Amino acid sequence: MTEELADKLNQVEIYSDSDSDSDLEPEVSTPSTGGTTHKEDIVTKYAHKINTDPVKSGKTHKDRANRATVEQVLDPRTMRFLAKIINKGILSRINGCISTGKEANVYHGDSDNDTREYAVKIYKTSILVFKDRERYVDGEYRFRNTKNQSNPRKMVKVWAEKEFRNLKRLYLNGIPCPEPVELRSHVLVMEYLTKGQGQPSPKLRDHPFKDIDEIVHYYHQMLYYMRRMYQECRLVHADLSEYNSIVHQDKLYIIDVSQSVEPEHPMALDFLRMDIKNVNDFFSRKKINVYPERLLFKYITEDNHSLGITDNGDEELQKFLDTLPLKTEDDNDEEVQDEIFRSLHLVRSLNNLEERDFEKFSEGKVDIMKELVANKKEESDEEETDDSEDDSEDDDDDDDDDDYDDNSDESDGEYASDDEGKPKKKWVEREAEAPKGKKYEDKDDKKARKEAAKLAKQEKRKTKMKKHIKKKIINKRKTTK
Repeated sequence: MTEELADKLNQVEIYSDSDSDSDLEPEVSTPSTGGTTHKEDIVTKYAHKINTDPVKSGKTHKDRANRATVEQVLDPRTMRFLAKIINKGILSRINGCISTGKEANVYHGDSDNDTREYAVKIYKTSILVFKDRERYVDGEYRFRNTKNQSNPRKMVKVWAEKEFRNLKRLYLNGIPCPEPVELRSHVLVMEYLTKGQGQPSPKLRDHPFKDIDEIVHYYHQMLYYMRRMYQECRLVHADLSEYNSIVHQDKLYIIDVSQSVEPEHPMALDFLRMDIKNVNDFFSRKKINVYPERLLFKYITEDNHSLGITDNGDEELQKFLDTLPLKTEDDNDEEVQDEIFRSLHLVRSLNNLEERDFEKFSEGKVDIMKELVANKKEESDEEETDDSEDDSEDDDDDDDDDDYDDNSDESDGEYASDDEGKPKKKWVEREAEAPKGKKYEDKDDKKARKEAAKLAKQEKRKTKMKKHIKKKIINKRKTTK
């Protein structure tokens, strides 16, 4: 034992007396030039399983560059829509901007497949100058389920769809307008009305009229289209003027129908009245006599039977227009009547009346123009029969207005006779009737009515089936089926 301990002590002394501490350091293997280290082996082995990209959070961050536009319409998203239209073969190239407006830019396009030229209308999504779009969409049955109208980008998409559908409706009904070709979100492709080689056809405002007869021709043509739009297409343009009509190949074309509404729209009649005024103002500046606005309103809104025509062809409509009087510069009465017509409160249906309108109507303060209402044949026949009965009967009804006119020469409290010698009754003041309705009900009557309703419910409960019995019967029927 002592010898073994002595040997171990000698070994300890030998290690401690070493000249350098290099023997105490662990051995480090130096990498060889031909192989790889242990760490590189690990990286190589598991590299395909390690993803060094930053972790994506649930919230997406959109770069402003994705929405940056060129000419206020061409952003990356719009460029993708244009690429799809070109890949579909509708267009081969887009050449340049034709015009810019408050709602859209129009670009010229052509195709190698045919000789037609196209207009590419791209609605503005970044800077919206035309912000009053909602009143043209609210109340439209076709767009009743449209949501997010406050979102400009989604509203512009609805606006483009609205113009595409309105153009389609005009084109299918034979009213001259650019043919709609393709719609992609807010990008609309349609026929380009041109003289050739990219030269656009002039607007009605810029058209050089040859003589007065040509001005009258286009005025009548505009009136034909306004009636057909209302009667056949069921549309009111809502912005018809010399700026939204084009003279192409000696024919008048209607453009820009994105804001057009159906006659059932709450403001359709107001828009129609505004269109009539715009058309009359333009042609009256061309030194021709125009028709009164209120008569044109009746001409557009009434049916063929009321106007005494068989169809809406040019010849039939021209025959009716020939029967209408023309306004002259010295005729102040017609101008006064048109001013009154412009100030009238037009209502499309009772659903559009407000509470204040009913109050005014009950007080007799609402202006009523019966000649503007297109009555049906049955209603007109009923009115004629009622009038004949009133004329044949004795004047027993004290509320009849005709009695007041006939009795204007009578003295109060005395009998008088008309031309036929029939005696007339003297004026009798009626007692004011008590107002009807629960609002004006007396307290005792109200109490008695409630007590009677309470007793009736008690009697009904006596014969009423118990709820648990009813459930059992229903379940039994289900199981038997």
